[in-house]
Amino acid sequence: MNVNHVHTADNAVPPVDDTELGGLLEDLAGFHAGIDLIRDGIRLLALDRHTADRTQTLSAVLAGSTDGTDVLTAIGLLVARLTNPESNPALRELTFEQQKNTQKAGEALVFDLADPDLHQHAADAAGHIHTD
Repeated sequence: MNVNHVHTADNAVPPVDDTELGGLLEDLAGFHAGIDLIRDGIRLLALDRHTADRTQTLSAVLAGSTDGTDVLTAIGLLVARLTNPESNPALRELTFEQQKNTQKAGEALVFDLADPDLHQHAADAAGHIHTD
């Protein structure tokens, strides 16, 4: 059923305050300006009014891409970059063993995030949205 809705109090997008998402966003405040920007983006996405088509696209772009072109994969690749002494000079102060173990953990994250099962639920959600 495709019904055009008017923005009224009865169909307003609910706030994220006092939700699990809202609590997590608050817990992530103040670590780094980049994290604050990510928090702002997530809050905007959560509170914006979306069409079914945009919801379908967002589900795929956030975590449901079968080829790894989604935000979940981007975050994994960022962690891998941050945990690699070649791309993060701060880690070069660690012992070789610490560097190696840190880098292996970041690489393992990217490998695990490539598992299609982690992306399948968001892909399924996108696939269940039928729009004309």
